[in-house]
This record gives sequence, structure tokens and C-alpha cells, in this order.
Amino acid sequence: MTDHVTTHHEKPDAGLDPIISERQRLTGLAYRLLGSLTEAEDAVQETYARWYAMSRRQQDTIASPGAWLTTVATRVCLDLLRSARVRRERYVGQWLPEPLPEQATWNNGHPGTTTTNPTDPADHVTLDESVSMAFLVVLESMTPAQRVALILHDVFGYPFADIAQITGRTPAACRELASTARRRVRGTLPSQGPAAHQARIVRDFKRAWDARDINALVSLLAPGATFTVDGGGVVAAARHPIQGSEEIARYLTDLATLAPASLTISERTVNHQAGLLIEHAGVTVAVYAFNIADGHITHIWAMRNPYKLRPWTAG
Repeated sequence: MTDHVTTHHEKPDAGLDPIISERQRLTGLAYRLLGSLTEAEDAVQETYARWYAMSRRQQDTIASPGAWLTTVATRVCLDLLRSARVRRERYVGQWLPEPLPEQATWNNGHPGTTTTNPTDPADHVTLDESVSMAFLVVLESMTPAQRVALILHDVFGYPFADIAQITGRTPAACRELASTARRRVRGTLPSQGPAAHQARIVRDFKRAWDARDINALVSLLAPGATFTVDGGGVVAAARHPIQGSEEIARYLTDLATLAPASLTISERTVNHQAGLLIEHAGVTVAVYAFNIADGHITHIWAMRNPYKLRPWTAG
């Protein structure tokens, strides 16, 4: 197996031990595969436990430690993904990926680049896309093998021959898995447009919500917009997605009416895109992520599960 290809935004730290310096890249990979920072960190911890369980002599026989760590981390994630369906069937309400703030591991260089350099510009997923909430939600509809093939090839630049060794499939099968996954992404997520345009729409949404202006909210939402909340059974949250611009606008204005005076809403970057942070008396109680297409908000994902908000409360 060839050595790993390091994306520009996740270079190992040259000042660290070569093995330890892979942790950031592995965590970025595992988060994209699992949609959970907690599970990603556990997967990476398990990977390192297996490395250090080997003798020094065994470690020295491995020609590419980076590739070995990636293989093990990916297989650990595959095992977790295969068991996730059963665990999420028991989840209370809607399950959403864990939102992360701007200082997360992918933002360490030049976002929006890729090492795969395909001849067809449409034949890849950009780094920005690969951490957006919309993309992570679409990944949930894929098989574990499709997710692995797409992320390893399109985001981390692995050739299909290497992905085949990791997954135990043929290179042709891995290519088809990635192609199928890519078509699903393209068919589900139209281009969102410039980041500044997205931020302006989210800012207008915040102002309309603050003003409890139903008409303004409706005008910003696509007619078939969807609002999904993840409370994890820990806090009060809508158990099912809310459909339609008017229904969502009424729901949001009702929330604003009932909200305590100490509740604040501020603009933040959520998974590399414009989002909102909701705090009560200085404590994070919700994070909102958006998908915007053709100038309107098509999806809102609200994370209220406090166990998934820990990256927003630490420090």
C-alpha cells in the first residue's frame, strides 16, 4: 500500500513525533466518516492503542506507519458505522451529526483544495463540502462502504487500489461505490453559492427571528424547507422534522415568544459555513446550521443535545 496523501489543510506537525503528528488527520477522517467528534476521538484512540500494543520490532517492519494508521482507523470506523444503525434506531427523536466550530481540525491551512486533481472538475468533493452539515447529513443515507470510498478518495486523495486493500473490495468496486455516493451528493445538494451570500441570508434570518417577523422568515425560507432538531431525548425538541416555510416560521416565532430575556443569538461559523449560536445566560443551548440554494434556506439543522454541544462549551 502506498503512503497516505496528506491534504493541504491537515498536514502533520513536523515538530511532533511522526506517529503522533498523524492524530489530527486521523481525527478529521474519522469525524467525516462518523459525524461525531466523540466517536472520532474514540476511534483514533483505539487506533493508537493498537499501534502501541505492538512491539518496537513489529512497528519497524511497517514501511508506512501513516498508511497503517489510516487503514486501522478506517476499519475501526467501518465497524462503528455498521453498528450505528442499530444504535440510532434507539435514539430519541432525530439524529444529526455533531456540529463543530471554526477552530476544528479541518481549518488548518487552505480549505477548498484537494489532492486528487481529477481530470473532471465535477469528479470530487471539495474540502469545504466535506465538512458541511448538509454533506454529513447526506452521508447518513449511504452505506458504510460508500462513505469510506467517497471520503478516502475525494477528500483525502487515496487511490482506489489502496481503498480496496482497506475495505477488502476490488478497486473497480471501490470506484463504483465512490461514484454512486458522489451522484447522491450532487443530486441532493445543489450549489449553495458564495459564502458571503450565504452569510447575508443567515444574518437576515437572524434579524427576522429576533423581530418575530413571520412574513420575513417565510420570504427567506424555500416553500418546501425542512427544520430538523436533535435533542437526543435530553432536552425538549420536535421529534419529527417540520416541513414548509410557513410552518417553520410559526414554530420559530413561537420559540422566540417563549424564550427568556437572557437568550442571545449570534452569528458563528458552523462546519465551515454561516450558522447561528444560541446561548442562555452565557451557556450554549443550541447551534443552527443551514443549507441555502437559489437564494433561499432549504434546510435548517438545530443541535440541542447538550452532549453534542461540548465543542462549543469547552474553554
